[in-house]
Order: sequence, then C-alpha cells, then structure tokens
Amino acid sequence: MFDVGFSELVLIGIVALVVFGPEDLPRVARTVGHLLGKFRRYVADVKSDISQEMALADVKRLHDELKDGARNLQDSLQEQVHSLGTDIQQSIESLKQGVEEISEPPAGVPVPPAEPEPAPFVLSGEPPAEVTEAPAQVETDENQLDLFGDPIPPARKA
Repeated sequence: MFDVGFSELVLIGIVALVVFGPEDLPRVARTVGHLLGKFRRYVADVKSDISQEMALADVKRLHDELKDGARNLQDSLQEQVHSLGTDIQQSIESLKQGVEEISEPPAGVPVPPAEPEPAPFVLSGEPPAEVTEAPAQVETDENQLDLFGDPIPPARKA
C-alpha cells in the first residue's frame, strides 16, 4: 500500500526523537504500537465480516436458485399430472361409451331369452342329498370353559 523504505523510517525516527525528546519517546512508541495493533485487528475483523457477508450472499443466491428449480420442477410435475388426469378421464369416458354401445342390443335384433341354469349333477340310483341347516345349539362339555359365550350367573347359596 505505502511504499516506505528504510531511509523514510530513519527520517521518521529522527523527527520523533526531536519532537518528543528522549524521555517521552518510549512511551509514545508503546502507545503507537498499541494503536497500530488495534488498527490491524479492526482491519482483520472487517475483512472477516466482509468475507462472511460474501459467503452468505453466495449461499442465499444458491438457495434462491435451488428454490426456483424446485418450484419449476413442481410446476412441471403438476402440469404432467393434470394432463395425465385429463387423458385418463377421457379414456374412462370413451370406455363407458363403448360399454354402453356394446350393452345395448341393436334395434332390429331380438334378444334371446336367458337360458335356465342346469340342474346339479346327480349320480343315477342315488337320491339327491337334502341340504340341512346347521344345528342352532352346539353341544358343549360342562367342564369346558367358554370364553366367548354368555356369562354364567353365579350360584346362589340356599
């Protein structure tokens, strides 16, 4: 930044010795050293703050780009889903119309009567078995505990 050589430093030292004198020069030099250290720390803090802000700006820019990309992807997916939904709906409607056309007989053709169901196959010589209903009450063992049945009332003492 500043191009200060050895000859300029010697000149500054001689002027300081003349201005401040030999007794106050060490105290002034110490104070200038402390101030120079504070100034350097301040410059370092400002540099780190600027670099953090630049990094935050980069992260925010990247975040915005990703957000825009996600929004564009979501919009395109919604458009595709909507177009597929309309295609499916049109296919369903065309299938319904086709089924209605097939299920309706033509105007001039008579509808054949429905065929009766065939009788069940029976072997010759055996009478057909009759279907009986299951018994309403299942016999249970008195000593078996029934967990799912009605509770038994407690025995009364006589």
